[in-house]
Amino acid sequence: MKGSADWLPSLWKETFEELLDDDNELDHGDQWTLNFSYTQGDTLTTEERKRGWKTFCHCAFGNLKCPSCNKVWSSAKVTVLFRYRLRGERGVVIMRPFGQACRSCHDDTYARPGFSEEEVERALLRLCAKIRKNCYGEMDDNDVGGEAPHSKNNSKPHESDLCEACSQGICRVKEE
Repeated sequence: MKGSADWLPSLWKETFEELLDDDNELDHGDQWTLNFSYTQGDTLTTEERKRGWKTFCHCAFGNLKCPSCNKVWSSAKVTVLFRYRLRGERGVVIMRPFGQACRSCHDDTYARPGFSEEEVERALLRLCAKIRKNCYGEMDDNDVGGEAPHSKNNSKPHESDLCEACSQGICRVKEE
């Protein structure tokens, strides 16, 4: 299995900082930070919209490990939710990874996903494209709205009853 089954916030933070520093993904002179929230949803209030918040939901390939029985599995349908805004010269991204429940345990405990470096970079590059489009007005020729090819066809059927994002009405897989 490629990538860790452990949730590593540091991998996301370090990759985000590298994209900003080395690759100039958001090269507008603003300061961007990445934080995490494990409770945020995808619905923005009118007040949040007025304050400039936007959301981006991404379907990624992740690895999961059951906290109860230690079973490990992969999923091409892991939901990652980003909230972001630019205010003045400060940009903030708040990320939430959604977990999946173990098919064997049926205990309503969601395992947090782990991701490969390549998958983290792929998700953050798509996020940066959304930020450039929605915060800076840039048009991105590569922004076709689709997900990575492996997330649509080359995997098992989505098990909605095991998906944390489905339980909260956020999962995009069911729209496919």
